Amino acid sequence: MISTPITESLVRGAAEYETTARGLRPHRLPATVRTRFPDPQLLMVEAQPSGVRLVFTTTAQQLELVLHPTRVVYLGADRPRGHVDLMVDGELLHSDELTGGSYTEVNMSTGASRQVEGESHVGVFPGLPAGGKLVEIWLPHNESVELVELRSDAPVEPASSDRPVWLHHGSSVSHGSNAATPSGIWPAVAARIGGVELTNLGLGGSALVDPFTAQVMRDTPADLISVKLGINMVNLDGMRLRTFVPAVHGFLDTIREGHPETPLVLISPIFCGIHEDTPGPGAFDPASFGTGQVKFLATGDPAGVAAGQLTLRVIREALASLVERRAEDPNLYYLDGLELYGAADAEEHPLPDALHPDSATHQLIGERFAKYAFAGEGPFGREL
Repeated sequence: MISTPITESLVRGAAEYETTARGLRPHRLPATVRTRFPDPQLLMVEAQPSGVRLVFTTTAQQLELVLHPTRVVYLGADRPRGHVDLMVDGELLHSDELTGGSYTEVNMSTGASRQVEGESHVGVFPGLPAGGKLVEIWLPHNESVELVELRSDAPVEPASSDRPVWLHHGSSVSHGSNAATPSGIWPAVAARIGGVELTNLGLGGSALVDPFTAQVMRDTPADLISVKLGINMVNLDGMRLRTFVPAVHGFLDTIREGHPETPLVLISPIFCGIHEDTPGPGAFDPASFGTGQVKFLATGDPAGVAAGQLTLRVIREALASLVERRAEDPNLYYLDGLELYGAADAEEHPLPDALHPDSATHQLIGERFAKYAFAGEGPFGREL
């Protein structure tokens, strides 16, 4: 087998790369952000390579990828392992479940934690079709990884692309929470249908209208942009209506500094029953501990809306009004998140943990977004 060094030329969808003792760790936020704001939640999720993939051409019929995963394990919660998906010429051929790696074990009842070290994972991908082909290896969306070694029975070469780049930012739903595989998260589904290159800044628990995220988006090359905001502001109880609206204006203003005419879609939250009319903070439901399916609940008081507390209903109205007030921007569009997943969908496809969609629902959301955005008359369709 040929061993090919894993370098930046083989990887797409990351902001930068950290050289570790084992190999190469992709990051979705630059070091300047990680240094200035080392929030543990943010550092965990930005290092999970949602949407990041190795892309190359080869005639190889067998590949092996050595990587070292790092994850968080919650006692009493059955959280599935991450996967590595291998696609050939756009078709999914293998989905390899991770083993080993390092993890932090957390007791949700006491808050106690401990570190456990394990062996690196070797993903084996046999039986690839003969001849030249484009290979994409999608890295796990829910576990951080260090890329150690790529092995093949024929040489591999970096692949170029002239497809438009779609830059998307959102919460854990955009990050891929509860999706089974990395190529099955809704932005990846939509990107395949739209025929675009995805740069995913879905950051679980961290779509908080942070200025540094807007600055990263401003400075990131992109032909198409979308921003999905709302749920994290509610379940953190992080702002009031008075501060939220101008913060979103400022967020969009910053993006426009680097992308003054790029099509930009502002998306409001999908349906989430616990927060439709009840403010945060959100919390784990203690009654679900030890059941295998941890659930979330809203702990706020609906009466707080009168004092400016945010609910999903309030946020949708605010974002729709905000876009109307920015009518001078002909390339700014508003998409009601209920068009992607609404109350009726919750009856047929309930959120397993009361907050995040399952794999089938990620597929549904991705297909609906693609139909809205990438169709000929859609906000992105004109650019394709």
